Amino acid sequence: MAGKFVISKGSSGKDYFVLKAGNGEVILTSQQYATRKSCDNGIESVRKNCMDESRFEVKTAKDGRQYFTLKASNGQVIGQSQMYKTDSGCKNGIASVQRNAPDAKVEEAKA
Repeated sequence: MAGKFVISKGSSGKDYFVLKAGNGEVILTSQQYATRKSCDNGIESVRKNCMDESRFEVKTAKDGRQYFTLKASNGQVIGQSQMYKTDSGCKNGIASVQRNAPDAKVEEAKA
């Protein structure tokens, strides 16, 4: 099963997206966008930037778990991953974004 981008409205009324892997697990969550068009542009930015390894930055949270961010060419963060207990889990998350994002369909969240 292919991955998908799911667009939702946050509690603030702003749009955001999550990238889900084929198994339904969330692998990347975006910031909140003021407009739907900006949200759509964010999805296109993920597609464009995810194949460039240098756009991913692995970070360590205070509790020692790892996560990654995906940045656009201007350095702005497009999305952030969940937390991972292991380095290999984090690397697998990046690989999952690279596998799923380029051809992922876009759908609206079900209310």
